[in-house]
Amino acid sequence: MQNIDDTSAEDELIRLLLKRQTELNALLEVTQAINKDTATSTLLQMLQVILKSYLQVGKLRFLIEKDGGYVLISKYGGDVESVSVIHKACVKLNKFKWPTPLANHQDPLLCKYDYFIPIYHKKKVLAYALIGDFNPSGELLNNDLNFIQTVINVIVVALENKKLFRERILSERFQREMELAVEVQNMLIPLKTYKDTSVEVSARYIPHQNIGGDYFDFIRLNENEFLWCIADVSGKGISAALLMANFQASLHAWAAVEDDLTNIIDRLNKIVINNTKGERFITLFLAKYNQHTRKLNYINAGHNATILVSNDELITLKLGTTMIGVFDELPFINQGEVDIEPGTMIVNYTDGLMDHEHPNKNWTEETLLDFVKAKGHLPPNDFNELLMNHINLVIKGKPIDDVTLLTLRIF
Repeated sequence: MQNIDDTSAEDELIRLLLKRQTELNALLEVTQAINKDTATSTLLQMLQVILKSYLQVGKLRFLIEKDGGYVLISKYGGDVESVSVIHKACVKLNKFKWPTPLANHQDPLLCKYDYFIPIYHKKKVLAYALIGDFNPSGELLNNDLNFIQTVINVIVVALENKKLFRERILSERFQREMELAVEVQNMLIPLKTYKDTSVEVSARYIPHQNIGGDYFDFIRLNENEFLWCIADVSGKGISAALLMANFQASLHAWAAVEDDLTNIIDRLNKIVINNTKGERFITLFLAKYNQHTRKLNYINAGHNATILVSNDELITLKLGTTMIGVFDELPFINQGEVDIEPGTMIVNYTDGLMDHEHPNKNWTEETLLDFVKAKGHLPPNDFNELLMNHINLVIKGKPIDDVTLLTLRIF
């Protein structure tokens, strides 16, 4: 005849095996849901069902780390405290990495719960839970607590993976948008060289990032006139490039119908103000040359002074106005005019040409003027190449902004 104690032990073993099987089934269901990319809300509902129906947990507060803080993503049972209050209390338990009893804890909030369940990754707390109204039998307590921690850990890992996946998708989308923006900007930038019987043009453009905020253009208006512009928008990146794209379209539109540079600058200022609400500004140098009269008219709107060299004499073209995009109405606009001799070289540049990580006394505005005077007899493309090589020799650090160099020889 079988002993009563043996029967009890056998029944207990069967009960334990059935409990373990139920736990495995629950974990399997959660894992399958995760593999199907089930919504976060559904995963949290599954967790609540497991805790409520299977483990008889009467109260839950489940917080997870997000953007340097914590959010309460699942809760039930009792009056729910604020996230800040829960987090402040649980900070006191950061040294614990395993389920920790809270009975008779000194903190008035923590003592309302039975156990603290932390979820760690290395030394970082990813999430934690407080459970209350939980009274398992003594011999199954550790098993139940470990199971709760395991289930929560699986869900936290799934949520982290979802987050990383979203971030990767956003990163890939941003990268593609950057590539498209670069392609668009490259299409907007005119040919780097141009030559006809009256002028030869060469340009160098080196964006500080993948996409820059510098802009240059050369526009043949008619058989007697051409116009050029070099500009620099405050800031960098896509927003700066988009503003420059809009600026280019506006310049081409007004240059086609407006003869007076003063009116063009005034129109461009209004357009930039309307587009940016004063949050960005543009410096630029705008010039128009008439090869019949040999008159050069220009406006410098807060930009680096263009350098004109003729017969070994240098002139810096500074006359103009303030940067555009700052004032609703420009306080003044002074238009300059210069008579151009055959063979005149004109050098336009943005501040990236001068500004580097490590300033060097051998590369200043004065040394640039000396270089232009010494090498101003060269063809524009040769001059640009020699100037960039020279800068690389005297400056060790990288430019801190976009670099644009636009050089013209007028015959």
